[in-house]
Amino acid sequence: MSTLIPFPDGGYSFLKGGFPYSQGVAALPGYAIERVRFVQPVPVTRGFELIASYLKKIQRPLTALCACELRSPQPFTFTGFAEFNQGYVAVLEQWGLYRDSKNPVARSNVAPAIDPPDEPCFYAFCYTVPSQESGSFIVSGSGEWPEGGRFPEDIVALSDTSAAGMRAKVEFVLGKMDARMNGLGVAWRQATVSQLYTVQDLQQQMARIQKHILPSSLTWHYCRPPIVGLDYEMDLRGVSVERLL
Repeated sequence: MSTLIPFPDGGYSFLKGGFPYSQGVAALPGYAIERVRFVQPVPVTRGFELIASYLKKIQRPLTALCACELRSPQPFTFTGFAEFNQGYVAVLEQWGLYRDSKNPVARSNVAPAIDPPDEPCFYAFCYTVPSQESGSFIVSGSGEWPEGGRFPEDIVALSDTSAAGMRAKVEFVLGKMDARMNGLGVAWRQATVSQLYTVQDLQQQMARIQKHILPSSLTWHYCRPPIVGLDYEMDLRGVSVERLL
């Protein structure tokens, strides 16, 4: 189990992950997490500028940023994904978020199959605000690859998008969602929205997925995971306020 680390400058705790993102975040007592979705995705550089302006407007520090949802033109190669992450994390470091080789910010990054952007973009972001509500959280996106494993050799059901292959991928990712929620100290009953990302046929898996995530609602984005070779990804959140910008 990964370590849950308090990040009081942001008003949340995070489940330790890798270099580009944490495995998830949970609001500290006295804070709640809110989400903003851009009406249209905006390029990453401009997105950071808009987020900074928004946080200043609501009188929250840059360190209140706790989750990012990104959209990319197409899945990256494994090397290309690492290169993109370098520039992305550099901004988080400038904002005082990335410290001591730890990244507190949760993230998903997927590639729309229909009308993809011309460059990596922000789709949505989350941040903390002072609140007496409790229990809000974000679980980062995860595909069917065991983090730290060999890539692509350890991808679950590698290159298998048959019904059996997708069942194995779904079960693995649901298990990842369970583990991250356990690490954050939250439960499915606190989730408001679960998001899945795939362009593969899930007809035979939908009842299984919906039953597992109840009472959370389910949103299917017709997108590919961020790295070539992956076919299925999920993330989820439990927040009470969502806005458009």
